Amino acid sequence: MTDLSHTRGGSPGEGSPPRGGMQVGPFTPDVAAAIIRHMNEDHADDTLLIVRALGNQPDADSATMTSVDAEGADFVGHVNGADVPVRLAWRERLTERQQVRREVVHLYREAERRSTE
Repeated sequence: MTDLSHTRGGSPGEGSPPRGGMQVGPFTPDVAAAIIRHMNEDHADDTLLIVRALGNQPDADSATMTSVDAEGADFVGHVNGADVPVRLAWRERLTERQQVRREVVHLYREAERRSTE
């Protein structure tokens, strides 16, 4: 089984899209912000499941996506009163915005599978 979790230190929001229009991989700051907003507003429960199961944070009571890039996504899980940063890698380097949905769905399905084991 591929290890999808790469926890890293740092403050929440570290690795956020750069300001000033600089593009990160296939994502402009506006595209990254739209993806993050969509995940946090429309898929909060899915994000929490992903962080719990794949981010090795089973005690998280909430989670948010904080950044996205061609290599993966950063999340923050709220665990026992503390914010815990979690980095999850995509299966491959992304070159197009449309690939994000496929990778997030994969993370969700894998998280769902692991949570029922």
